[in-house]
Formats: sequence, C-alpha cells, structure tokens
Amino acid sequence: MSAAAPPVAPRSPLAATLSMIRFSHTVFALPFALLSAVLAAGAIPPLKTILFILLAMVGARSAAMSFNRIADRDVDAKNPRTAAREIPSGILSLRFAILFCAASSALFVFAASQLNRLCLLLSPVALAIVLGYSLTKRFSSLSHLVLGLSLGIAPAGAWIAVTGSLTPLPAVLSLSVLFWVAGFDVIYSLQDEAFDRAHGLRSIPAGLGAPRALLVSALFHAASLALLFAVFVLAGGGPLFGAGVVLAGGFLVRQHAIVRPGDLSRVDAAFFTANGWLSVAVFVCGAADVLLRAG
Repeated sequence: MSAAAPPVAPRSPLAATLSMIRFSHTVFALPFALLSAVLAAGAIPPLKTILFILLAMVGARSAAMSFNRIADRDVDAKNPRTAAREIPSGILSLRFAILFCAASSALFVFAASQLNRLCLLLSPVALAIVLGYSLTKRFSSLSHLVLGLSLGIAPAGAWIAVTGSLTPLPAVLSLSVLFWVAGFDVIYSLQDEAFDRAHGLRSIPAGLGAPRALLVSALFHAASLALLFAVFVLAGGGPLFGAGVVLAGGFLVRQHAIVRPGDLSRVDAAFFTANGWLSVAVFVCGAADVLLRAG
C-alpha cells in the first residue's frame, strides 16, 4: 500500500495567490525592464512612467502565471513535483484563478494605456505572447524560447514606455533576455524529463536527454552573454556596465558548474539564486553606469 500524501498546510489567500504567481520570480525580468527604461531616458525616468511600468509588469506577470496554472492544472495534479500547487490541491479554486487572471490582464492593459498610444496598441500582442506560452509545451519543444520571449519583451516594452518608439538597443537587450531565460528554463525542465516524456509533453530535455539539453542550455546562455555585450557596446557603456556583463558571465558559468545530468539536487540554486543575482547585478551596474555618466 502506498503512503498517503502529506496534508497541505493551510495558507492565507494572499500567501496562496503570491505562491501561485511565483511573485518572488519577478526578480528575473523586472530589473532588465528598469535597466531598459534608464537607458532609454539616459537618466531616471519620470516617477509616473516608472509607476505604470511597474504596474504593467505586475499585471502581465500575474496574468501569465495564473493562466499557466489554469492551463496546467490537470498535468500538475499528475506530477508529484507539482501536485501540491494551489489549484490541483484545492487551496485556490479554478474560478478564483480565472477571475484573478482576467483582473491582472485588465491591469496590464490599463497601465499600458497610461504610458502612451503605442504601448496600448501593442498590449494585446504582449498578452497573447505571455498567455500563449502556457500552451506551447503541448506541441513544441521550443516552448523554452517562447517563455524567453514572454520575459524578453519586457525591456522592449519599457523602452517604448519611455520613448514611444523602438530602436536596435532594446531589441538586442530583449534577445539577450530571451536566450538567458530559455537557457535556465531548459535546466529547470530537467526535473520533469521523465514525466514530460511519459505524458507526451514537449521539452528539450524530454526530446534530447539531459546531457544534450545541458549543451543546448549552454549555447543559449553563450548567445545571451554575447548579446548583452552587444548592448554594452551599443549603449557606450563604461567600466561599471562592463563589470555587470562580467558578473553575468560568472553567474551563467556557475549555473552550468553546479548542475549535472545525474545530479539535479542544485537545480533550484541554479534556477533562482544564480539568475536572481544575475539580473540584479546587471541592473545595478548598468543603471549606475548610465547615471554616473549622465551626472
């Protein structure tokens, strides 16, 4: 007889909601969006612009994560790693998640409307990308790149929020974020390699196996670092910005040093700790470089 599943500890609705949308993971895309805003303005952007960029980021991310939990609820219930998530475990109802997703989408569109006309016009496209990612694993192993695109549009959106237009610099920064996210998502997906293969879900680890998936991840991260260096060149960056690029390279190398095909015990450290520090380091160094040169 199999052991009974451990009881789910009760949580407040707020704590459960923040857990559902993985609020702490905002540290991935937000620093790059803020760096793009500073680069676009050549200084600290107006407070109103920063406020609505933050609201747009919160709305888009909350909509994307809640929709992901809605779309994956049946799959999550079958996967021992995810069965305790809020919807399959019954902590949050499906109805609440749908209403929360709708409200978050509305917040994103409202914030975009308060920035400028181009942001508003592009908001449905952005929503289609961030929501559509949740469906791609059912038919394409390139879902990692779609997730990368979902976060990668943040720097481009922040630049448009400040300037009302798009130039090559934020596009290159967005591509850097795209490959960075895709690379670490491949590492994270190693945990579900066997489950995905057994249930017909597509991922690079499920399709190629762990050793080759890690090689693909390393190639994605090499591309990301090269593109970040290109941003440094296009921005005319100084020593501080250069230090941020070097630190990013160090954090990327660390991820691949601590994860092995036969040892996934440090995937969480590679996924959250290293990548969280990477985004913060690049933002702090890049923004400080811009502000010091402007002053």
